[in-house]
Amino acid sequence: MGRRAYFIDMDGVLVSGRTPIPGAAEFLSRLRDTDSQFLVLTNNPIFTPRDLAHRLQTAGLNVPEERIFTSAMATARFLHRQRGEGGTAYAIGESGLTEALHKAGFVLTDGDAEYVVLGETRGFDLEQITHAINLIQGGAHFIATNPDASGPTETGIAPACGAVAALIETATGKKPFFVGKPNPLMMRTDLNYLEVHSEDAVMIGDNMRTDIIGGVEAGMETILVLSGVTRQEDVGTYAYQPSRIALSVADIQP
Repeated sequence: MGRRAYFIDMDGVLVSGRTPIPGAAEFLSRLRDTDSQFLVLTNNPIFTPRDLAHRLQTAGLNVPEERIFTSAMATARFLHRQRGEGGTAYAIGESGLTEALHKAGFVLTDGDAEYVVLGETRGFDLEQITHAINLIQGGAHFIATNPDASGPTETGIAPACGAVAALIETATGKKPFFVGKPNPLMMRTDLNYLEVHSEDAVMIGDNMRTDIIGGVEAGMETILVLSGVTRQEDVGTYAYQPSRIALSVADIQP
């Protein structure tokens, strides 16, 4: 078996909000010292890899942008494989999504579009949502970056992609295709990005419902860390289990 490649969730694993998880910097140093391949994953489609690299840098974590992969990037790659160059999309999202779609060769339009691509924004606009509903009713395919119903903010939680997707689904009767975790498609896309096999890969995450099940279904070893949303006493309630549990990435030796 070759050297292990590590796929690492960001929020709750490396950082909590804008604060680094204790031991995260040292863990990343161990990965570099052992020449281990790694990729930081996030379902957050708002920011570009460059934005996220800067955010991590300000928290004292050195992760180059080419080592960051988002649900927006996975969505754009999926659509490129489906449609190829020159597809049209109506996108609801920020630069993380629109930049990824442009790089995939898509034209973004407010007119007729083959796809409605829902990501996340800092302020959902009812006019945008209404336009998306009418496009889907008119035949556009409904794609969403990630199924997360809510996400953390400085003042609490805010509705995320999954919640707005549910609104559009209720209005149209059309279910979205979610690309991000826990869809194994995102995990397979990540594996291809690093050109590694699932048997040589480890998924490290704090969320049983996205990170761990995504890794399990992709055939990867999984490590649940208890520095985020999952409590030790909750783990046994799931039919699937992580390969092992650690208090945080500080306890993981590559």
